[in-house]
Amino acid sequence: MEERIGQLGTEARGRIEGAADAEALKTIERELLGKQGVLAEVLASIPGLEPAERPLVGRLANELKCELLGSLAARREALDQERLATDRACDDFDPTLPARRAVRGSLHPITRVRRKVEDVFTSMGYSILEGPQVELDYYNFQALNIPADHPAREMQDTFYCTGGGNLVMRTHTSPVQVRTMERAEPPYRVVSVGRVFRKEEQDATHDHTFHQVEGLVVGEDVTAGHLIGTLRALLARLFGRELDTRLRPGYFPFVEPGFELDVRCPFCEDGCRVCSRTTWIEFCGLGMVHPRVFAASDVDAERYTGFAFGFGLDRLTMMLLGIDDVRHFMAGDLRFLEQF
Repeated sequence: MEERIGQLGTEARGRIEGAADAEALKTIERELLGKQGVLAEVLASIPGLEPAERPLVGRLANELKCELLGSLAARREALDQERLATDRACDDFDPTLPARRAVRGSLHPITRVRRKVEDVFTSMGYSILEGPQVELDYYNFQALNIPADHPAREMQDTFYCTGGGNLVMRTHTSPVQVRTMERAEPPYRVVSVGRVFRKEEQDATHDHTFHQVEGLVVGEDVTAGHLIGTLRALLARLFGRELDTRLRPGYFPFVEPGFELDVRCPFCEDGCRVCSRTTWIEFCGLGMVHPRVFAASDVDAERYTGFAFGFGLDRLTMMLLGIDDVRHFMAGDLRFLEQF
């Protein structure tokens, strides 16, 4: 076996030195060091050798492997230098020409709109926070006043990561708000942005993976008027003009009272496909933080009040950029992405 390894080394060195180009060198490397290569066969035969012979053969085989890797790298470098010298010897070689420009990409449309939203909230004094996408049931549901029998916990709405249901793919970014209330002393203004996951049937307006923006403000004498004014200011900054808004009663377990905010369709006056011919578009859910949510995080509800809101970043991006199908965002189709 020792003689065979020595012979293999001699033959391999000759083949490597004689490789005419990079493609030939790849073939040699595969035949020598690949999973089905000759050196792999040697290593596979070691268990069948005499016990006293195995350590020596293993050491020689590994030493040969290291040597061949170095020889391959040296020959590859030599071939690159030869190719470069050949190119430079051509009559049409001009070293003063600029290098080829790299193909530039562009920001994803959701990233563009996310940055605009974050800029607006930052200018209002909000902190931008992120949190884990795989979340504990406690933060995703329990601490937000969502009981065990709430429909949002059902299998058709939530991706469960464990059989016991203790870990879930977060269904909203509200857990970041709970974590904020646990570790920070009011007052605070925070916005949490990120991916969320729900077992939705995919269509033009629904997808299993999407993005949410959720805000939380807690302090003394915080009112619903502050909440409505904040969202109107956000919309005006994003769309470049004041938009008509309306409030409707809405139920969310973590706020009381709860509302839904609609905005007048920015694309029409008499109804269009975007607003389903109603001239109104549902924008977000909002309300005053429920006392039970404060209690779960040990926030003094007698001293502090607060508001929370949340809206889909994907839907906002569709409104701002005139996109008619939410599934485009996650498809990775360059024909769509290159438009932005």
